[in-house]
Amino acid sequence: MRSSGILLPIASLPSPYGIGDFGPGAYLFADFLHTAGQHLWQILPLNPITAGNPSPYTSTSAFAGNTYLLSPALLKDCGLLTDSDLTDAPAFPENSIAYEAAIDYKDAVFAKIPERFQRHPDAALHSRFTEFCQQNASWLDNYAMYRACERRFTAPWNQWPQDIRDRNIQSLKKIQEQLETHITAEKLLQFLFIDQWQQLKRYCNDRHILLIGDLPYFVDYYSADVWAHPDLFKLTPDKTPTVVSGVPPDYFSTTGQLWKTPVYRWKNKDTIPWWMSRFDQNAGLYDIIRLDHFRGFVNYWEIPADETTAANGTWQPGPGALLFEQLFRRHPSIKLVAEDLGIITPDVQELKQRFHLPGMKILLFAFSGDPTKDPYLPFNMEKNSVVYTGTHDNNTIRGWFENEVDASVQQRINDYTAENVTVDNVHWVFIRLALGSVADNAVIPMQDLLGLGAEARTNTPSQSIGNWRWRVTVPQLSSELERILLLLTRTYGRAWPSSRKKESTDKAAT
Repeated sequence: MRSSGILLPIASLPSPYGIGDFGPGAYLFADFLHTAGQHLWQILPLNPITAGNPSPYTSTSAFAGNTYLLSPALLKDCGLLTDSDLTDAPAFPENSIAYEAAIDYKDAVFAKIPERFQRHPDAALHSRFTEFCQQNASWLDNYAMYRACERRFTAPWNQWPQDIRDRNIQSLKKIQEQLETHITAEKLLQFLFIDQWQQLKRYCNDRHILLIGDLPYFVDYYSADVWAHPDLFKLTPDKTPTVVSGVPPDYFSTTGQLWKTPVYRWKNKDTIPWWMSRFDQNAGLYDIIRLDHFRGFVNYWEIPADETTAANGTWQPGPGALLFEQLFRRHPSIKLVAEDLGIITPDVQELKQRFHLPGMKILLFAFSGDPTKDPYLPFNMEKNSVVYTGTHDNNTIRGWFENEVDASVQQRINDYTAENVTVDNVHWVFIRLALGSVADNAVIPMQDLLGLGAEARTNTPSQSIGNWRWRVTVPQLSSELERILLLLTRTYGRAWPSSRKKESTDKAAT
């Protein structure tokens, strides 16, 4: 079915606690989507973050959840927090994420949960926690130990005592006993994370809203995954990377992008099974998984670890079809989207087509050249694709039009749309292009729906500070915006039957 939806990370939702969460603001947004006839909500990764690096793409775990997305309000409702615990919350800004202050606040409040949980009278809650720990032990034990050791040693894992760094069995048993309270507390937060997320997911699914989540290709060096499974990565005997990841020089960067994450030993017999575990985890979290850096499954750019730029790297083979053959045998009905942006070679295109994976089409990349060859113009798009006005890594439509478009591109936009496109209407012009395209699915970043400028941009990849801060406010989720979006969704045939049955006699809307 033709569908449409909105891109909005959970952290960007309204909340009184400095960062969006799984609480009332999330349910308010789900109701907004439902009323506006939307059936897709893309949220980006749910992996843990730190105050110093809020990007969910460089996380301390490929499996764990970002527990700062836990809703204090819902924790109060289930008896794990009290009104007095929440009365001293700082005056957080409404329209931006205050990572440092929110993390400090939630760390202090959440520290009260383990003792409250022990005294909680609900036997079923305790039983579900035990079951969760057993079912997720393969990653949860390592992650909880990792987090507890981080606090104990106040240093990255590669600077821990050598016996702990190298995971000596006897040393791990000893420190596990010493840190048992902290380890259990970490497991409890992960249990509560999954519990709140699954409640929200059921609420959305009951309203025919599918959740699209991201699966990052690489994992961060300073992560529980690299500490627990060093043999899966190209490391030296003392656990330092020999080579790191990035992308080669191109039109946008003469030195390429140096990401510095470790790269996989794809020839290791345990690497693909570890990836299958990642897919298992994500298949339980999301209805649709977007595969970040899809071309890395065919080949990836490998750079010597001592290089200061990405220029002197080499292409190395990824797992290719072997991984996806195993994946679809394991999860025959799994739904994937391939992030196939940038320079895509025929072998990458072949892998995508072999498994019938929808790719991504970005309207901000259109209008730059020959219209007969531009794959991002609506009439050149493939039906089996997801069209976006832009992504979390792009400027907003308005910001792009104001700051990045020259006169020739603007003229091509005017000629294509037969409109006088301005700063004030460019977002609606592009939203109509997306919704009216042949692509089966269309996703609009919330900032574009609101017509916001560059100040509302989510992420600038070349910029290390100031990213991942924007938040939507409650007044911005207006009934007028719902009405307009529903009208456009019906006009372009993207409303499902449940939406078409809604009352449609509003003369103003038609």
